[in-house]
Amino acid sequence: MRWLPAMLGGDGEIPRVFVVVALVDSIGTGMFLAGSTIFFVRSVGLTPAQVGLGLAVAGAVGFVSAVPIGALADRLGSRQVLVAVQLWRAASQVGLAFAAGPLAFTVLASCLAVADGAASGLTQSVVSDAVGPQRRVPTMAAMRALRNVGFGVGALATAPLLAAGTEWTYRSVMLGDALSFVVAAVLLSRVRTSRPRPDGRPRQSPLRALATVRDHRYLALAGLNGVLCLHMTVLAVLIPLWTVESTAAPAAVVPFAVVVNTVLAVVLQVRFSRTARGISGGVRALRWSGVAMAGACLLIAVTGRTNVWLTVCVLAAGVLLLTFGELWQSAGGWELSYAFADQETLSTHLAVFHLGTTAQSILGPALLAPTVLSGDGVGWLALSVVFVVVAALVAPTVAALTRALPEPVPLAAHRSPS
Repeated sequence: MRWLPAMLGGDGEIPRVFVVVALVDSIGTGMFLAGSTIFFVRSVGLTPAQVGLGLAVAGAVGFVSAVPIGALADRLGSRQVLVAVQLWRAASQVGLAFAAGPLAFTVLASCLAVADGAASGLTQSVVSDAVGPQRRVPTMAAMRALRNVGFGVGALATAPLLAAGTEWTYRSVMLGDALSFVVAAVLLSRVRTSRPRPDGRPRQSPLRALATVRDHRYLALAGLNGVLCLHMTVLAVLIPLWTVESTAAPAAVVPFAVVVNTVLAVVLQVRFSRTARGISGGVRALRWSGVAMAGACLLIAVTGRTNVWLTVCVLAAGVLLLTFGELWQSAGGWELSYAFADQETLSTHLAVFHLGTTAQSILGPALLAPTVLSGDGVGWLALSVVFVVVAALVAPTVAALTRALPEPVPLAAHRSPS
């Protein structure tokens, strides 16, 4: 596996355990995403409305539980808690595989969401503890690239299981995801971390820490990053609906756009992470992200008035810009979330930072679908303005955070060594 980081554009120094964990975990998640809804409807007997309501409740539970779990990780050790979270995910998936009725589904989906909501921040914390400041962003980039590979592999592996159409083949999709979490937990348990395990000495309360001026500004940065994370909703919800309902392009363009986005994320994520070194690099990456996504929205806005071939070409250009924005957002978000997190409450701060991403996944489709898709492209123009405004707010927000540091430093400082 040592060749994987180099293939992805890294320098081969990324610990292979993390890319293996990312690949295994995402294969299971790809299976779940591709087959879970069909399983819940056809085998469990839920209606689409019951599935939607259960997932909405679960999403809210995952949102409110992420920060307390991050605080627990700061008390007990990020690696230990992440291993426990992976095992909790496995147990919840096994439960979902045998769920009966909407109440059991909602309870078990909420149990899974508790772990899912905390996993991203905990993973980022463990990576920082294991590889140090010099390698943490490249490692996160390589993991994200491999996760895109895993999603595709998992979805393909699900196809023959769904084609068989039996209760146990549907159930095996859920059990396969559970197995991936167990394997990830075993691998993570062997990771050595450099940050010492907390020794039980009194620490500042995480809630009190988040009430400081510096943390309010950290929350603002998390919010800006969360808005930029709307690229997920744009690709998964807005572009498919807009293409089918408002353009002359064939529906087959939609999966092609997803494939292009996935391939580019695999090939370019590590390379794009190099543009986000240090605080100044993180600011630059988030600004470029906002500008790129604004450009994507402007291009997509005109496709409601063009012929078939021109529409396809413009949509392709829009997806390309959107993908560049996604890659810059990921890299800039990692760098800045690390740079301004208190090292004593690192897991708590990273959990807070990820609340913006979670919030957009819950609210984004509900808010953007009826607004952006209504009218004749005006909604896309408004969304582009939102992205430009966010891009403009990144630098002053980061400057305020920098001034709040114990020893104020210029934006060009805090650079990760090359």
